[in-house]
Amino acid sequence: MLYLAQVQKKSLSGETELQILAYETTDNIWQVDNSENLTLNLNISVQEGVLVLLEREQNGTIISITEAKEWILGILQQYLTKNAVDAQFITEEKEKIEQWRQEITSQNLELNRRFLEIETRREELQQLEQSLKSKAEELQN
Repeated sequence: MLYLAQVQKKSLSGETELQILAYETTDNIWQVDNSENLTLNLNISVQEGVLVLLEREQNGTIISITEAKEWILGILQQYLTKNAVDAQFITEEKEKIEQWRQEITSQNLELNRRFLEIETRREELQQLEQSLKSKAEELQN
């Protein structure tokens, strides 16, 4: 039986332990289960935290241990990249992008309109200020 496990070190004894994360029930069908820890009596040099594939016999005897990197990359390539991007997905994403572009364009036009309105009002206030200063000077003279 095939298991996915993570290498851990016991802090007190320094022993290497495997935390079982999942196991294969049938071909390509896995069950997540992290309830089991195995103390590793074999003398292998694997760093803590590394994911490994562990093959065990029915009686629990470990047959082999290999790093899971290539296996995981194979799964990613096979299941998450091959059909992940299809024509329908691309069409939907293009539609979303076009909708966002239209919304941004609309918001940009609204911001430009408001900016021009503020500039116009600022100019009107400056003209009014100049007019009031002129009238105040006339009254003082």
